[in-house]
Amino acid sequence: MSTLAHTMMTAARSADSGLAGPGELDRYPYTEAPAADRLGVSAWDAADPELGRVGRRAAGSRGRGLHGQLVQQLGQMIVSGDLGADRPLVPEEIGQRFEVSRTVVRESLRVLEAKGLVSARPNVGTRVRPVSDWNLLDPDIIEWRAFGPQRDDQRRELSELRWTIEPLAARLAAGHGRDDVQQRLSDMVEIMGHAMGQGDGLTFSRADAEFHSLLIQVAGNRMLEHLSGIVSSALQVSGGPVTGCERPNEASLVQHGRIVDALATGDGTAAEAAVRQLLTIHPEVERVVPAPREH
Repeated sequence: MSTLAHTMMTAARSADSGLAGPGELDRYPYTEAPAADRLGVSAWDAADPELGRVGRRAAGSRGRGLHGQLVQQLGQMIVSGDLGADRPLVPEEIGQRFEVSRTVVRESLRVLEAKGLVSARPNVGTRVRPVSDWNLLDPDIIEWRAFGPQRDDQRRELSELRWTIEPLAARLAAGHGRDDVQQRLSDMVEIMGHAMGQGDGLTFSRADAEFHSLLIQVAGNRMLEHLSGIVSSALQVSGGPVTGCERPNEASLVQHGRIVDALATGDGTAAEAAVRQLLTIHPEVERVVPAPREH
């Protein structure tokens, strides 16, 4: 096993046990107060008592500390519909409900405003915005939708988006031969093979996400490169909260290898075809995309 493979597998095992791996984002699942301690504020009566557990199943907030916890909790409540469109969000009530300071509430609402989930206006206050205003390409919103009531729609839409983005990226990447990226892609396939042999789904999924992110980044199109985070989010949610992303299987591993081989020879047509074939391996994708084209 290569040093890189050993490092990724060790980091994945550490994360799975709850320990932070090297360079990993901190994750702070929010623990709700016991029911007896909750304030009887009407604005929160509709909150789903399972939200705390849902948050822990998701990949976690990209913020840190209390601020990150509150962003995740409020974001999930909005995306799930527990805090519906045009619902007023009163900072004082939020602070009391979650036992955090006004500063934490204020900064959290600013993050949610940047994501299009809420709006703040003078003399009106902060209110929840309708779905049409949300930044649906934001990785956090993708995550929250994927583990909420909209999970089926989210996964279908992500599958369709991947079908649009990745074959094109593979075709373009074949014309941008870079030895360093080529080696990194080969390394990811090696890691996926080792992980599959050991039944390590977490490491497999991390190497898989890295592979697809690299594929898009090497396409040489900066606008496509900005979509690499969306593909990573799609992989994180496509297989459910346990496996993280693609289910390890031999067919998937073979197709990843074919993509690498096509890129190595500069064959854009073969690279595109291999990606299309890979995207039809999983049943949830087969329902929403046509069969691969013959070239």
